[in-house]
Order: sequence, then C-alpha cells, then structure tokens
Amino acid sequence: MKGLPLSLLFLLCICAALLFAHPADPQNAFTPGQIKYGPVPPFIASGAQLAVLEGDPTASSGDFTIRLKMPAGYQVAPHWHPKRENVTVISGEFKVGMGDKFDESKMAIFPAGSFAYLDPSMHHYAMASGNTIVQVHGQSPLQFNYVNPADDPSKK
Repeated sequence: MKGLPLSLLFLLCICAALLFAHPADPQNAFTPGQIKYGPVPPFIASGAQLAVLEGDPTASSGDFTIRLKMPAGYQVAPHWHPKRENVTVISGEFKVGMGDKFDESKMAIFPAGSFAYLDPSMHHYAMASGNTIVQVHGQSPLQFNYVNPADDPSKK
C-alpha cells in the first residue's frame, strides 16, 4: 500500500511531461537524405563536400556543426586550429596522425562511430580510408592553420 501513492505520483509526472512536451522542430532536425552538401571552402582541399548542419562556421562566435564527405584517399595536410575540434566518424574509416609531417604509417584508424576531440593548437593531419563522412562541431570561427603554408589550398 505504501508504494501505491508513489506509483500514482510517478504516473502523474509522466502524464504531465507528455502533456507539456513539444514535438521536435523539423527545421532543426535532419535525416541523412535531407542533408545538402556543397563544395568545401577554399582553405580545404577540393574533392570533398561540406554540409553546414547548424550555426555558421565562419562567424566570429557561436556554435557550429558541419559534415565533411570525403572520397577514398582524400587527405588533409598537417594543420592546427585555434579552438577545440570535436570529430565524430559517421561512416567509413578516418585516419588521423599527429605532428608536422604527413606520415600514413603513423596514423590511427577510426571506424564509424568513433569520436575524438583535439585541443587548440594540436598539429594533426587526416585521410579518408574509403568513402568517409565525419561530423565536426565546435565554436566559430573554424580556422585551419597549415603547418606548411604551401599546403594551404587557398594560397595556390
């Protein structure tokens, strides 16, 4: 008998939560087929595609979430970011190495479902192993600082 009032209170709380719950805003939710990819910005090597899911990665502040769709063998030269980078592998395999020189033999392989974060100023490089999609989120602005300025595609 003592458990009955608690059970009723619990049931009442669930009903209230359902009554006041708001459905997800379809403008803020995406299925994979709704994500629109376009060309990458000039500071990223051509050949990949980019989708902005949330925010503006070029803004002076604020949060952003992007997806990068890369073909097999696509490479990102050694670089670093002034703000933390958070990466989730959505599909494929993503290889990441740390340091100032691209060395495939020193890269770790991250399969779909993997997550990593890189603190500001960590020098790293990456490569898609097969067709790969990664999701990156962080704080704007998203900046790439190439270790070797000659690797910056926007300077070519």
